[in-house]
Amino acid sequence: MSGRWLGRCPGCGAFGTMIEEAAPVRSLAAAPARPLLRLVEVEAEEGDRISTGIGELDRVLGGGLVPASLVLVGGEPGVGKSTLLLSALRAMSSSRRVLLVTGEESPAQVSLRAARLGGAEAVEVLAETDLDAVCATLERERPDVCVIDSVQTLHAQEVGSAPGSVAQVREAAARILRVAKEVGVATLLVGHVTKDGAVAGPKVLEHLVDCVLQFEGDRYHAHRVLRATKNRFGSTNELAVFEMTAQGLVGVPDPSALFGRSEPGEIGAAVTCALEGSRPLLIEIQSLVAPTDLAMPRRVATGVDPKRLAMIVAVLARHAGLPLGGADVFVNVAGGVRIDEPGADLGIALAIASAARGAPVREGLAAFGEIGLTGRLRPVSQAPRRLEECRKLGLTTVVAPAGTGGARLGADSLRQAVEVAIGKKGA
Repeated sequence: MSGRWLGRCPGCGAFGTMIEEAAPVRSLAAAPARPLLRLVEVEAEEGDRISTGIGELDRVLGGGLVPASLVLVGGEPGVGKSTLLLSALRAMSSSRRVLLVTGEESPAQVSLRAARLGGAEAVEVLAETDLDAVCATLERERPDVCVIDSVQTLHAQEVGSAPGSVAQVREAAARILRVAKEVGVATLLVGHVTKDGAVAGPKVLEHLVDCVLQFEGDRYHAHRVLRATKNRFGSTNELAVFEMTAQGLVGVPDPSALFGRSEPGEIGAAVTCALEGSRPLLIEIQSLVAPTDLAMPRRVATGVDPKRLAMIVAVLARHAGLPLGGADVFVNVAGGVRIDEPGADLGIALAIASAARGAPVREGLAAFGEIGLTGRLRPVSQAPRRLEECRKLGLTTVVAPAGTGGARLGADSLRQAVEVAIGKKGA
């Protein structure tokens, strides 16, 4: 092959053997134009969702699995992804045909886990990593629900890279998506995560799927948190709490009673009410303020945005009169829960103020509200639902921004809230 004519072939040395071949030119009019539709003309049928048999998982999914949808489940190794999905398959196998494609474990290993969970005899298992074989099996068997554990173990023969590479993961996700939509199989993919906690592989993997679920928690703790970071069929703010037991992961229907309990008279602890999707959640905030010998005092946060913590500490020092410039501040959210919404600012501030003054927060008190840089408290959304959750747990006093209907104590500023909750001198 040469870009110009040559009298003598550079390969064999013969003369006059090179033949010109013109490359075929594709006509611009080869593909006919497609008709357009108005959205009002499109007929969309709302399919019945498939209940997974696990109420907390259905909550995060938005009411259950949507037929022909593709769901990606990510999380740290050992957090319980395979156990949760096997429990869901066990519950769905009583009324639907379900399939587990395992590329990391043998059928014998899956059988041992299923025997521990109990009642998973009807779950069908396929131990296969060849992508062509998996897609052909789905097209032939057509199960209602399929779990692939994990997508990083699948490999296509035509892609020359190793399993788990960017090209392999992209090809596997695209092929499984096409098969799931054409055959109508609700498919759940288990995905590995990087050391930063993000789903491993190309970002296109998260763009292709319909729903991304993130499993959070420490394998050495009993409780796990499942949240949706993307959901085309529901809210992305829903949260579910599970407890790891000998019988597998069990949903916690009332996480406020689990995370919102605090010991009376404990210094450096405060209860706040955060909103996760449609669920108000009472959470205990723990804080420690200790003198430091370092030139730059530390601000260490677990479960809270470190930048948010630094802002709250600065506002406490400037507008509440707390001497925090020469102290290390540590903040921890009980139970391993992560708080992202600003409504928990006031609870974090009260926990820090309690630790700094050496005095406990008033017994039976909860707080919520957003803190501004000027020290003014700003109201938060869905305050009535937060107040109702506080009443359910038996908290008698709620400190909230002024104007919040139903709050026992309203405060205009952070200084006023600290004085109300702890006292002017911490006594």
